[in-house]
Amino acid sequence: MQPIIKIDDLSKIYSTGFQALKGVSLDIKKGEILALLGPNGAGKTTLISVVCGLVNPTSGSVTVGGHDIIKDYRAARSLVGLVPQELTIAAFETVWATVSFTRGLFGKKHDAAYLEQLLKDLSLWDKKDSQIMALSGGMKRRVLIAKALSHQPEVLFLDEPTAGVDVELRRDMWQLVRRLRDSGVTIILTTHYIAEAQEMADRIGIISKGELMLVEDKQALMKKLGRKQLRLELTEPITELPAGLDGHNIALEGHGNTLIYTYDSETERKGINSLLTGLGDAGVSFTDLQTRESSLEDIFVSLVEGGR
Repeated sequence: MQPIIKIDDLSKIYSTGFQALKGVSLDIKKGEILALLGPNGAGKTTLISVVCGLVNPTSGSVTVGGHDIIKDYRAARSLVGLVPQELTIAAFETVWATVSFTRGLFGKKHDAAYLEQLLKDLSLWDKKDSQIMALSGGMKRRVLIAKALSHQPEVLFLDEPTAGVDVELRRDMWQLVRRLRDSGVTIILTTHYIAEAQEMADRIGIISKGELMLVEDKQALMKKLGRKQLRLELTEPITELPAGLDGHNIALEGHGNTLIYTYDSETERKGINSLLTGLGDAGVSFTDLQTRESSLEDIFVSLVEGGR
């Protein structure tokens, strides 16, 4: 199946000489949720802006639904909805007017039933006649989402969509995102809430200093790069590891009171059994045992810091 978005060797150098993107290549599949993670200034927003036709690339190519974003701009842009970070909305327009106008900009026929359902899904229906300037920040964010979806795009970009919003909006928005994905809409999101990416995304992309470090299925990434730890609180402190445990990835911490064993899931049972047997043979007992699994945030931090 052809990817809905194809990015090939994309670079962007601004007039200041700053290179925001460095040879980024990425295929995005139809109907998936891709989370794009990276520190501030990594190139996430520039990448989104290029795909959405807001910023011209220095080199490389991008197609959306088979349409080149430069040679066939209108066709490519009509397939894309964008929820930007900034709250840029006409202050004196009503909610209904601004959403209807945006739909018309994309050449879509007026569809009152669709727009009504959209506003209801975003808990905006009772605000449809309110001026934008009278809304709270969270409600303005909902209007941005409604504008992005007004022309029924096949691809939706969410650039830090839950930054600074309330828990209710965050919950409503993720419910809507799941429904959109189920209907075949492709969703690309950037977020600083890495736990959200871990919960929502099918694939994870990590970008740093303008370079795409990896793009991988979330479960495969967690299995390949995630690590588990077994923490043992010892009955009595020890000054050195018992003989025979050299083959284990063990650290002695907390003034000799704590053993930390790091392992991966593939060697879990064999490694833990061997460790506990070795400790028993050496006469080392423990009072508490805890396990901890790496989160996506742990993986993200280790990759970004490792690339510095």
